[in-house]
Amino acid sequence: MRCPSTLVDESERLQAVEEYGLNKSYSLSSLAPVVRLAAEMFHVPIAAVNLIGDRHVFFAASYGLEQACDMSRDVSFCAHAILQKEVMVVPDTANDIRFHDNPLVTGSPGVRFYAGVPLYAPSGHPIGALCVMDRVSHQTFSVQDSERLREFALLVTDKLELRRLEAAEQMWPTRFYEVAAASPGPLLEFDQNFHVTFCNGATAALLGYTQQQLAGAPLARFLPGLERPRLEHLIAGSTLNGSNGHLPHKALALHRDGYTVPVELVFFAWKKMSHRHFGVMLTDITDGRQRDQQLYRLSNFDALTGLANRRVLRHEVAGALDTGADVAVLAIDLDNFKDVNDTLGHKIGDQVLCVLTERMKDLLGPSEKVGRMGGDEFALLLRRGELAAARAAALSLMSEIGKPIEAGGLCMRVTASCGIALSTEAKHSAEELMGNADLALYQAKSMGRNQVSVYIPALRQEAIERRQFEAELHRAVENQEFELFYQPQVCLKSGSLIGAEALIRWNHPQKGYLSPAAFLPLLESGPLAGDVGTWVLRQACSQAAAWRQSSGNDSFRMGINLFAAQFFAGDLEEKVESALQDNGLPPESVELEITENIILNHNALILETLRRLRESGVCIAFDDFGTGYASLSMLRDYPLTQIKIDRSFTNNMCCSIRDEATVAATVGLARNYDLDVIAEGVETEEQMARLKSIGCDEGQGYFFGKPLPAEDFRQKFLVH
Repeated sequence: MRCPSTLVDESERLQAVEEYGLNKSYSLSSLAPVVRLAAEMFHVPIAAVNLIGDRHVFFAASYGLEQACDMSRDVSFCAHAILQKEVMVVPDTANDIRFHDNPLVTGSPGVRFYAGVPLYAPSGHPIGALCVMDRVSHQTFSVQDSERLREFALLVTDKLELRRLEAAEQMWPTRFYEVAAASPGPLLEFDQNFHVTFCNGATAALLGYTQQQLAGAPLARFLPGLERPRLEHLIAGSTLNGSNGHLPHKALALHRDGYTVPVELVFFAWKKMSHRHFGVMLTDITDGRQRDQQLYRLSNFDALTGLANRRVLRHEVAGALDTGADVAVLAIDLDNFKDVNDTLGHKIGDQVLCVLTERMKDLLGPSEKVGRMGGDEFALLLRRGELAAARAAALSLMSEIGKPIEAGGLCMRVTASCGIALSTEAKHSAEELMGNADLALYQAKSMGRNQVSVYIPALRQEAIERRQFEAELHRAVENQEFELFYQPQVCLKSGSLIGAEALIRWNHPQKGYLSPAAFLPLLESGPLAGDVGTWVLRQACSQAAAWRQSSGNDSFRMGINLFAAQFFAGDLEEKVESALQDNGLPPESVELEITENIILNHNALILETLRRLRESGVCIAFDDFGTGYASLSMLRDYPLTQIKIDRSFTNNMCCSIRDEATVAATVGLARNYDLDVIAEGVETEEQMARLKSIGCDEGQGYFFGKPLPAEDFRQKFLVH
């Protein structure tokens, strides 16, 4: 963990913080709705306004933090955020060297994503930050997201300034004049005769006078609607006999040029040299109205596309259901849109989203709505309750989305997946209907790209079971229920053992050993994949080292499957190197296995990582070769040492001329690329003989041995 630095002018910064009179026992209620809306806007569970003290930090307002957490400055994310001018974004704290072992990450509240923008005092010193946080990582936080966070910060700054003036008034007169003079908010002092005795520059600017012209002027000159009896009544009511209640009052201030400015007044009272003195803070409601409108837009509409957000669309759906109308909700998710942002940039991605927004709007009827749920996800409310009509609308929508798009001088196409839910399945709940559409969308995405799926009740039950299974996966990691089995890999020419492939198994406490097909897809796509992948890597290396030493077989090689998440973490090379060094293994004793699905979705990232791993001496195997459409190009571009022929070809090669020809061609290709070949799924002696006759190097399958626990493998294959 890296502790935050302090600024050169730290003492002045701390003095600026003190001017707000806030501490851990005093929060600012006016900020509560702002942080709540910020959390909703960015679809995160936590938002806060954090002020940074000397050794500790404290919340001026927070949302979603029910449990106490470490408030020391050394662990504070916001203490880092105030050190830079831009929005500080940490997509995944677990992979950031500054925070990966931070108590706020490893303990409560378990922060995995952070975005914070500095907040400044009128003096220019950073006093704290507005931040949004999540317990799961976020791979993207767009330029527009940063701009929206800055807009929220302006709202926070306005409300903090009111608090600063309030605190200064409580310290009058020793600090108030100094604070008031520098305040961007209009503030003036007047005596018992309602004549101005002091005003700051902001007041003069608001009213069109100089400060000298306002000195000694009666309040009635620029507050003509408030006669003396009315002023006395307002002051008495606001100051509560000297105990300032700070009740705001609306009025019209008269500008020197003759026009009126709507203002909000907050009166103060204090004693100076035994005399009663009064003050008033003026807030231009015109600007306030603009901020209110801005806040309304931020909390209800997407800043990029202008579309309604989830909350507004949910309200529209609820209204439609209340009328008894039959409607449909369509959930839309663009296929692999992250690739557009990653390869062409977020500016191009935003242009594409705006084009698609207009296309979707053009397909809607007058009472139908489209909203942006976040990122590349949209939802539509259609007044078409019949399945045929809703499906036709979905197909038209996907056809429009799939048309060429001109953006940034480029021509491109995108596709989308769509889930449909009808109100006949959710008559009384907008949330349920929109949730049904999301479940159907999940089903569509699992079917591949550019698909449409319709909600059926079974999908909800599947989702419930999936959530339960995810919870069981978390428990499996915590309780160490995963085990590694090992399947032998054999040289076909000599019949000798070359190595083994480490295969993960789940020893479920109630169901016993589960097939990998029962849990691997969910594990690979979930948040645990990186941690489990690291465990597999270290466990397999430890086992390989033990067997190489006990058997005296220095050429024993361990095959280890990788998850895509291990590449995303950005530290795969370091973890491989650490596993090898900790176990005293040479790099060539480990063979990392990758599948085509991993490579296709993240080509550049994977390729560079694999090249560096191969340069270090680690072997790289391409698993399930022959089942995908890009295999030949990968042989050319990727730093492979071996290809593994998929079991589907091995199983059929003795009864299918085409499959045997495919295997023979694969072996020939491998020879040309100077690669080794291993055939998976070898189950019969005939298959082994055929493979040997066409020159295949190695074999793996039940004919040689099933996957076994470590001790059983040792007894069967390593004890002589």
